[in-house]
Amino acid sequence: MAPALWPRLSRMLWLACLLPLAPARVAADLYELRLTADGPATTGAEVTITASLVADDNGSLVLPASTHLYRFHWLHTPLLLTGKTDEAFSSTIRAVGNTAGDFPVSVWVTTADCWMCQPVARSLFVLPITEFLVGNLLVTQNTSLPWPSSYLTKTVLKVSFLLHDPSNFFKAASFLYSWDFGDGTQMVTEDATVYYNYSIIGSFTVKVKVVAEWEQATLDAGKRIVQKTGDFSASLKLQETLQGIQVSGPTLIQTFQKMIVTLDFLGSPPLNVCWRLKPECLPLEEGECHPVSVDSTAYNLTHIFRDPGDYCFSIRAENAISKTHQYHKIQVWPSSIQPAVFAFPCATLITMMLAFIMYMTLRNAAHQKDMVEVADFDFSPMSDKNPEPPTGVRCCCQMCCGPFMLETPSEYLEVVRENHGLLPPLYKSVKTYTV
Repeated sequence: MAPALWPRLSRMLWLACLLPLAPARVAADLYELRLTADGPATTGAEVTITASLVADDNGSLVLPASTHLYRFHWLHTPLLLTGKTDEAFSSTIRAVGNTAGDFPVSVWVTTADCWMCQPVARSLFVLPITEFLVGNLLVTQNTSLPWPSSYLTKTVLKVSFLLHDPSNFFKAASFLYSWDFGDGTQMVTEDATVYYNYSIIGSFTVKVKVVAEWEQATLDAGKRIVQKTGDFSASLKLQETLQGIQVSGPTLIQTFQKMIVTLDFLGSPPLNVCWRLKPECLPLEEGECHPVSVDSTAYNLTHIFRDPGDYCFSIRAENAISKTHQYHKIQVWPSSIQPAVFAFPCATLITMMLAFIMYMTLRNAAHQKDMVEVADFDFSPMSDKNPEPPTGVRCCCQMCCGPFMLETPSEYLEVVRENHGLLPPLYKSVKTYTV
């Protein structure tokens, strides 16, 4: 009977081992493990690392109410563990690295009653350890600017070194700071904060060398001086605000003439320049025109007006720290000299008109010649041999040659008297004397 019970008992033990795995497999798809650390750290300083078990679907799930359901397992070699704290769904360790390097730290979570079972969640990250000081430079200015790393000239800058020491490892150390502002100015201070004023525009790199020094006890009950250093830097871009735009150019111009307007910017480049012609001097709205990049303090605008009228150049310029507007009014008059594009049609029209006039003149001259030839007719007394001329010819002859066709001299004289009443008589009376 004992041999018969043994297979049944082995199956029961096997099922008992599988039971803890069931919730673990389900939970493995529902939760994740998040790691946070206060590194990087310098050698000898203590580092704090925390692992937290959270729901994997943005918090819609809730963790079990039991506070002893899961166990956290850490792997941190070669870091030296100095402390560990476990809570309901998180675990925190403190470790020290005595050598420099990048050290992997891993952690996984299992059910509390089966640490050899499939993990509910796991995570891994790399902790950097360095031999040098850890920190950074912070540069601030009273003027609030929306552009990063951009600052104003002739305005005081505050430069501070911030030491990263969450474990208060350097509480007994004294510090010395050697500053280099990149414009030829250097100084040494014992304070981590300095104030400096750049007088010129340009790009600079401010550097600081930090030396930390303190006493440390030795194994033979003695003391020795320990020193750590670090080099830090920050890039700065010093600029001047745009005080305005000086516009040089004509205010009166004719159509179809090339106009050049010079813009002088009272500020530091690079600039984004935008301009547009408007009937009135109004500011430019965002997106109303396309900006042009300008790398100098001067820029030339060129334009040709095709229609007369009153116009206004609306100009906007901005650099990395400021912007400004300017306006330039101009009056456009009609041009006295038409452009070449209209010269050819006008010349063609005039030529056609002159050709038409000459044609009509020559035609009239030919017509008059025909009339003269008709007038050259035999005006001897009318007879059967010379029939009466046409009415038109007769009329012309009567007007032009009528006086010469009169039959008697008395008729001619009568006509002359009628037409020239003031003319003296053609003959004088002859006085007769009686003896």
